[in-house]
Amino acid sequence: MANYTAADIKALRERTGAGMMDVKKALDEANGDAEKAIEIIRIKGLKGATKREGRSTAEGLVAAKVDGGVGVMIEVNCETDFVAKADKFIQLADKVLAIAVESGAADIETLLATEVDGKPLSEVVVEEGAVLGEKVVVRRIARIEGGTVDAYLHKTSKDLPAQVGVLFAVEGEGDAAATAAHDVAVHVAAMAPNYLTREDVPAELVESERRIAEETAKAEGKPEAAMTKIVEGRVTGFFKGEVLVDQAFAKDAKKSVAQILDEAGVKATAFARFRVGS
Repeated sequence: MANYTAADIKALRERTGAGMMDVKKALDEANGDAEKAIEIIRIKGLKGATKREGRSTAEGLVAAKVDGGVGVMIEVNCETDFVAKADKFIQLADKVLAIAVESGAADIETLLATEVDGKPLSEVVVEEGAVLGEKVVVRRIARIEGGTVDAYLHKTSKDLPAQVGVLFAVEGEGDAAATAAHDVAVHVAAMAPNYLTREDVPAELVESERRIAEETAKAEGKPEAAMTKIVEGRVTGFFKGEVLVDQAFAKDAKKSVAQILDEAGVKATAFARFRVGS
């Protein structure tokens, strides 16, 4: 009989995130040696990694950190919500975030190529996924800078880690800037704008919206004399839905986000919004 106890099984499960039967089998094979059992769990998990290549990773979490006017945010995906809330997975995400902050990486390729203990982060992620028994993917990273940067993380379920994350930056510092930056970050999480300003919207998209608005107005039989005004009104409505500073502020729909920022004496400079799986 292998030399281990129920407490050993519990401790190894906490360290690896592996299932009870996998832990027991590994301890049996390792004759109770915890470190050897971890190696066995990793090896068996890595053997199964190729089988997980095509699996969907629609669950996971978003993590973010702001330090000295620089905000960094990552999304790490897994296959199931069970793993998404596991301590081992959350610890891995925290490790990836720390590496992202320290490395200065601004794109996913650079981040995954960053060396960790003599190997690229991409290999570390595969190994940790092997232990968890699921495909794990570091999907994306955002890095923005500003006078004041706010990071807001939102839980869509109380039982899961944050699945929506926002970084929002403004010019200016101080309490008013910090309050405005946070309020708008929360707004971004809720309202999901795609662009910061109208100038950021691709010209071809604006032209497409204008063409659709004109064709729709004609199909509705709108008078030719009013066509220009109608079309521009509908394009403006498009901007109010897609452009952050043009949106009605979530906490006070009588004001636009631009007005909220003006009242605080700051100007928006950048934002990023992640939602797990989208």
